[in-house]
Amino acid sequence: MKFYDLYKKLSQLYPETLSCEWDNDGIMCAVSLDDDVRKVLITLDVTSDAVEYAIENGFDTIISHHPLVFKSQNAINPLNYVQKKLIDLIQAGVRVMSFHTRLDAAEGGVNDTLCRLLGLDNVIVDPVDPIGRVGELTDAMELSTFADTVKGELNAPVVLYSGNKMVKKIYVVGGDGKDLITRAISMGADTLLTGRGSYNTSVEAEEMGLNIIEAGHFYTENPVCCSLEEDVLLIDSEIYTEIFFSNKIKLI
Repeated sequence: MKFYDLYKKLSQLYPETLSCEWDNDGIMCAVSLDDDVRKVLITLDVTSDAVEYAIENGFDTIISHHPLVFKSQNAINPLNYVQKKLIDLIQAGVRVMSFHTRLDAAEGGVNDTLCRLLGLDNVIVDPVDPIGRVGELTDAMELSTFADTVKGELNAPVVLYSGNKMVKKIYVVGGDGKDLITRAISMGADTLLTGRGSYNTSVEAEEMGLNIIEAGHFYTENPVCCSLEEDVLLIDSEIYTEIFFSNKIKLI
């Protein structure tokens, strides 16, 4: 399959119309759109390690969630770390496409993947902010028990939580969901599950009667890499795919 054909197929699953206005995603790096895709590396972030791994192991395409290029570049030289990656990728003939907020919002994307992993039922899309999801547990459980379940299902090394309500109806937003407290409350959720908020977020949420669970930006979004891989293989089962673990955050 040609690179651009694969991009168009994936864009049908994750429409560009779902991208936030401030976002920058799509085709990040490609000398040619007509080259064949045979070997795809899937990663949450296009880190230097991911670029090096792709080049050394003969991958022709990288597909990521977070954009390789987020801010406009006013030059191309190896003194800048983003531009250095672009130079290395272009010289090696490796192409990159990224699907960011549209993958958050799309059916089967970041937040649907989270809901599926946690076994939530009756999942609906937030009609005001289509990135968010609301789902329910079959049976209500203690907040500490659900937080521990989240930690295990996401393989997160640590989970922060606050609140004192039983958990039944959960507003889910992977990554940074600190701005969606009022949306969670307005949709009747008792718990906000996100990747990262802030100290103030946790204090304010509890004051407003909402539990909050922070399971890590990486750990709430990385599961979508498996969904990306499944979609690529459904489009073309002959493509070789591999998932690269790109987490740079360490705990001691």
